[in-house]
Amino acid sequence: MLDKVLIANRGEIALRILRACRELGIRTVAVHSTVDRDLKHVRLADESVCIGPPPSALSYLNIPALISAAEVTDSVAIHPGYGFLSENADFAEQVELSGFVFIGPRPDTIRLMGDKVSAIRAMKEAGVPCVPGSDGPLGEDPDQNLYIARDIGYPVIIKAAGGGGGRGMRVVHSEAALLNAISLTRAEAEAAFGNGTLYMEKYLEHPRHVEFQVLADGEGGAIHLGERDCSMQRRHQKVVEEAPAPGITSEQRAAMGERCAEACRRIGYRGAGTFEFLFQDGAFYFIEMNTRVQVEHPVTEMVTGIDIVKAQLRIAAGEGLPCRQEEVRWFGHAVECRINAEDAETFMPSPGCITQFHAPGGPGIRVDTHIYNGYRVPPDYDSMIGKLIAHGEDRDAAIARMRGALSEIVVEGIRTNVALHRDLMDDAAFGRGGADIHYLEQKLGLGTN
Repeated sequence: MLDKVLIANRGEIALRILRACRELGIRTVAVHSTVDRDLKHVRLADESVCIGPPPSALSYLNIPALISAAEVTDSVAIHPGYGFLSENADFAEQVELSGFVFIGPRPDTIRLMGDKVSAIRAMKEAGVPCVPGSDGPLGEDPDQNLYIARDIGYPVIIKAAGGGGGRGMRVVHSEAALLNAISLTRAEAEAAFGNGTLYMEKYLEHPRHVEFQVLADGEGGAIHLGERDCSMQRRHQKVVEEAPAPGITSEQRAAMGERCAEACRRIGYRGAGTFEFLFQDGAFYFIEMNTRVQVEHPVTEMVTGIDIVKAQLRIAAGEGLPCRQEEVRWFGHAVECRINAEDAETFMPSPGCITQFHAPGGPGIRVDTHIYNGYRVPPDYDSMIGKLIAHGEDRDAAIARMRGALSEIVVEGIRTNVALHRDLMDDAAFGRGGADIHYLEQKLGLGTN
């Protein structure tokens, strides 16, 4: 097993990784910005290193500072968590060139799957169904681009090859708007990602967001842990996630899960990963792969009993997969609510001091958070301050437990989106299951892009 791991992240995921390391007897190093010195995982780690001032570019995105921190603490491995540098191939490469173990996929795999065009090509070769599209990057010829769009059929969506998190995409409903949309998206992509490569896909009007969790050892072994439904979204950001996905049959799970596992074998994938699909009219369409642990991984852990973060650590240490595919079982249902420091109606961030915090409890309730009484939420990072997870014998039981947990949770001193989650747990469409990715925005009167 790995002797000492540097946790290159902050907040709840850093604490989650630290706890997994403790269970495996791994010593930990916490890195932090000057504003994060009082984070819970920093206090609990065996060692801590300040890597810079609050701006992410000068701290959590500062590759030389992270490598130096690993060197001075004699760490043997680096866990990137999610966000920040977790899907940065250059970082993974620098980690390995510096003699450390990167707890994640190989750099070339991150590059392959990080570029949406090459990822779609790889998935098609592996037999994973994809959304009808341009089958490659869009060129500069306007007539050719118009032809591609006509062949696909309107509406279409223009996407940046290097995009993510809902950025770098634009829906086009008519031929008259296409060329201007391509021009605008290309300019935005170059400014945001330094990569103006675009591709085009059929825009599915009422899809759900269903994703499959995989684990692979990098040596040809791979398993899937079933699917999650992440369709409750606002501005392409997930709000509520659940596992398993409502209405997905065991046959669909087995067939698509095996395709994802086989794709991992073909590309030599290593570690935890997620295949994201749009699901409409009984068909799956691949959109991207996330080459890291997901925010919503707890719902899969709750229904399978498999610790995904510990699996990441064991795979990185060369211990292989936690089980065989035939040993994976699914028990009951789990729902996760992302708790954000933001106004529930305006969604404006709400940093500040937490004057009182009470975590809910009871059977089937899990709280993943780094906050505590007196903790000051900084304005410098993502607004998520925790995740509330409820597990029950079936979906109705899980939702009932989530209602109870949301009635118990107390976070005072700042605004949170708890009120939104309470409303969603009582929402009739959510209760029925199977709402599409546009439902929440329509409910909130935000419209869709």
